[in-house]
Amino acid sequence: MTLQFAHTPVLLPETLEALQPHPSGRYIDATLGGGGHAESVLDMSSPTGRLLGIDADPQALEAASARLARFGDRVVVAEAYFDVLEALAQDAGFAGADAVFFDLGVSSPQLDTPERGFSFQSDAPLDMRMGPGAGTTAADLVNDLPANELQRIFREYGEERYAGRIANAIVRRRPIASTRELADLVVHATPRSRERIHPATRVFQALRIAVNDELVRLGQALPQAVHVACTGGRIAVITFHSLEDRIVKRFFRQEARGCICPPTVPVCVCGRVPTLRTLTPRPITASSAEIAANPRARSAKLRVAERLSS
Repeated sequence: MTLQFAHTPVLLPETLEALQPHPSGRYIDATLGGGGHAESVLDMSSPTGRLLGIDADPQALEAASARLARFGDRVVVAEAYFDVLEALAQDAGFAGADAVFFDLGVSSPQLDTPERGFSFQSDAPLDMRMGPGAGTTAADLVNDLPANELQRIFREYGEERYAGRIANAIVRRRPIASTRELADLVVHATPRSRERIHPATRVFQALRIAVNDELVRLGQALPQAVHVACTGGRIAVITFHSLEDRIVKRFFRQEARGCICPPTVPVCVCGRVPTLRTLTPRPITASSAEIAANPRARSAKLRVAERLSS
């Protein structure tokens, strides 16, 4: 499995420019994956820069550990979801990090491993767990939740316009055991569309987000990234769909605000001070050359902020 976990990091030059790795720096890769971003950060911060790599997927950690072995004790890895990054940073001596960065979403090796159940390109069990710590599988949700809850998941996490129709079709057809079975059901439950994406794409995205509680974890992790970053430290997030990007955009905007007292109050009484300075008023996107070489980069957006003094 280690050799198969080959993953091309997206927006790599742009991410490195944002993070500004330097010797003696401390860095937290909250979504280590195959270690592509981390490897470049460690190279640029040689000889003494250190990195904490976090990932819930044990296969990813195995691959990244092999890739980063040449850096020795400059690398610390932890198997966990990134919503506990502050505790991990404290335990590993990375409080006051020079940068915290996230590359969100599912990786190419996860999509391309049929038994993980992320994709409907192959027939496989409905799993979709990023790591074994997520006890609930996509099959559990599809076969156990009532129609109204499935509808909510498809609408909120997949922005699926036919969420109700699909949810009702699932309840009538249950039990559903495989990715192909679910994808075929979605095709038959929805009208033909001129969209280029497969009709089941949004449903599979929604289930993956729900299984791994991705949006909730992201909302919990971003404040922790602020807490562990040093003054002047960078926080960088690469997103792949509008739901993630919206959370990051709103968080950066919120943390960049100072006083929030009503205009009728003559003197500030809230005492609020900004904790971040947004460095990307608009997100950075991939070049046409990168998209041609790596189509996954097409939907990637990078947002960056800098930690202000606390």
